[in-house]
Amino acid sequence: MFNVIRNEPTPVSLAGKRKYDSQDVLDALNIVFHKKCYICETSEPLDINVEHFIAHQGDEDLKYDWKNLYFSCARCNNIKLAKFNDLLDCCDEEIDVLRAIKHLPPRTPFAKNLLIEAQSDDAKTQLTAELLNKVFNSDHTYNKKVSAVSLRKKVFAQYNLLFEQMNEYYKPLALPRDKEDAIERIKLLLEASSPYSAFISWCILEDDELGPMLHDFIGRAE
Repeated sequence: MFNVIRNEPTPVSLAGKRKYDSQDVLDALNIVFHKKCYICETSEPLDINVEHFIAHQGDEDLKYDWKNLYFSCARCNNIKLAKFNDLLDCCDEEIDVLRAIKHLPPRTPFAKNLLIEAQSDDAKTQLTAELLNKVFNSDHTYNKKVSAVSLRKKVFAQYNLLFEQMNEYYKPLALPRDKEDAIERIKLLLEASSPYSAFISWCILEDDELGPMLHDFIGRAE
């Protein structure tokens, strides 16, 4: 997960409480969440849902509450449903959702799973980690298994971009300008708008040299 700043005003169409997924709502959510699913971090998913962070279950106030509407892909929305109703909130400025749950990418494009690990024992963090594990590693149905494989391959492809830049940075004959270019490209991969930035961030956090150097660019809400 990644932190965002919900600084867009309440879309006008929500005032009438007739439809919560009107074009102005989708446009505003696109801006807030950088066109990324807030759960799996897939950028510009083909199937977009307006997801209720707290399941409304018929409650009109929750159904049309701007602060309860999140940008999600259809797959994550289908997995989350009402069971995962008390998650870490990526819009809460007091919560560092990235550091709360370790995300490590697969080492090969066809790895069977990737590491999702809660960093504390509190209920919200544990439940959020459980959801993310289902999203990235689920195999309880054939369709979920196939889509999880595809998702892990996308995460691996983004990790590969990072690995290329780390190789450039750590080359024995790298010139100062080569290192500077590599660092600037890594910063792009760390941005909240970049797909699967939580996985990239954790790779950097676990690097003794790059972690301290890029500390201020990791998990920064935008």
